[in-house]
Amino acid sequence: MATLELDHVTKGFDDGDETIIAVDDVSMTIDDGEFLVLVGPSGCGKSTTLRMMAGLETVSTGALRLDDEVINDVKPKDREVAMVFQSYALYPHMTVSGNMRFGLEESTDMSDERIQSRVTETAALLDIDALLDRKPAELSGGQQQRVALGRAIVRDPQVFLMDEPLSNLDAKLRSDMRTELQRLQEDLGTTTVYVTHDQTEAMTMGDRIAILNDGRLQQVATPLEAYHRPANRFVAGFIGEPSMNFFEMDVQGEQLIHSTTQSQPHEDTVTYPLPQDARHAVADGTQVTLGVRPASIEVTQAPGPVEFVSKVSADHDFEAVVDVVEPMGNENNVHLSFSEKNHTTFVATTDGESNVATGQSVIAHIPESAIHLFDGDTGEALYNRSHTDTEAVESVQ
Repeated sequence: MATLELDHVTKGFDDGDETIIAVDDVSMTIDDGEFLVLVGPSGCGKSTTLRMMAGLETVSTGALRLDDEVINDVKPKDREVAMVFQSYALYPHMTVSGNMRFGLEESTDMSDERIQSRVTETAALLDIDALLDRKPAELSGGQQQRVALGRAIVRDPQVFLMDEPLSNLDAKLRSDMRTELQRLQEDLGTTTVYVTHDQTEAMTMGDRIAILNDGRLQQVATPLEAYHRPANRFVAGFIGEPSMNFFEMDVQGEQLIHSTTQSQPHEDTVTYPLPQDARHAVADGTQVTLGVRPASIEVTQAPGPVEFVSKVSADHDFEAVVDVVEPMGNENNVHLSFSEKNHTTFVATTDGESNVATGQSVIAHIPESAIHLFDGDTGEALYNRSHTDTEAVESVQ
């Protein structure tokens, strides 16, 4: 086990007369025994970051340290790291046993007996001991993934690096393998860096998650912290499904004002009172983005015919109309708009048995305790909702 540190790491690729920056000044520390997930959209630099850790890409500037030793120029085979690839990268002409043995045979002077003993122990750990004489073509996708994991585990590395290892599996098997990977990491206690674009994997697997966008590190936090206290609008929108709702607002005294037209703003204006404890965070006359997660919005049937003027009540209730209902089984994703004139749409998550239908008039309650505020220009978080579970996690750490 080991601590892995990235100290202002940058990676650039030369493209003719210019350099394309794939990873831009990233600094973070992965603690001994930690399971850290690198997450972000396609092309954000997460796989390039992982490949630098493995030694498959050179570091342009900055330093990579393994237990305080700079490893920028250390060859991949000498780094005490093991990588699991998205494509499994198994040798088709070798058996499962041969695939798992190969790395040890090439990089160590261990005896055949010791190598076979380690392969047998690892195969039993992964429940593939009955498959040791088969070749990859005879295995299912899940079995091939276990072999790829076994090939990494037998090396007993200080760090596991995993590059979207579950993306080729079907949804059910992917869910099962997430649980298996978590169990394995807890049993082995090996420092692990796991790359994915799937936020579900990030939220359910990582001790902490590191969110990247356009090569820049946006936030490193526990899953709960990233969900409830995002560092900026990008993190808020990327983490969580469905995504957080955003409304562009003007700060006017103690009110937040949203309007989609300039000619007759009184007919489609949405007004939200600025929470008392958020007033220190925003300046009068500035633009902010109000964010609220779909699960925080409560939807109830309107008491009668609705005149779509969308005035906020003292209880933060808004008149709205249902545009689309997406049944998900245990819950519904309900797409709403404020009015016939204000076509701003937002999403609320309701109970799967709730009786809502397209075209229905409803009341959407947006509680003051659930909102976030972001700078209208930079997207930086100005005010985040409080959350007792997050506070409890922080107090333990």
